[in-house]
Amino acid sequence: MRVDQNACTGDGLCVQLAPSVFEFDVDGLAYVKDDTGELQTLDGARVPVPLPVVDAVLGAADECPGTCIYVERADGTLEAGGPAEEV
Repeated sequence: MRVDQNACTGDGLCVQLAPSVFEFDVDGLAYVKDDTGELQTLDGARVPVPLPVVDAVLGAADECPGTCIYVERADGTLEAGGPAEEV
């Protein structure tokens, strides 16, 4: 899973739905957190989706107004999120 900050609108839906894996940084954009809760601010940072929040993360990706959340399977196949033409 990753967030494309270039497309992030800062709406906050992802942070509301899955606060254990999404968080705002000082720039007002959403980023992913790793399994220790550390914010991953490097461009293109990816983290695995914790099983307990898979549904919340998929919902956030599907509902994101910026279409900036990408949830991928281990083989790289896009599971949810991103611009509609990529799903």
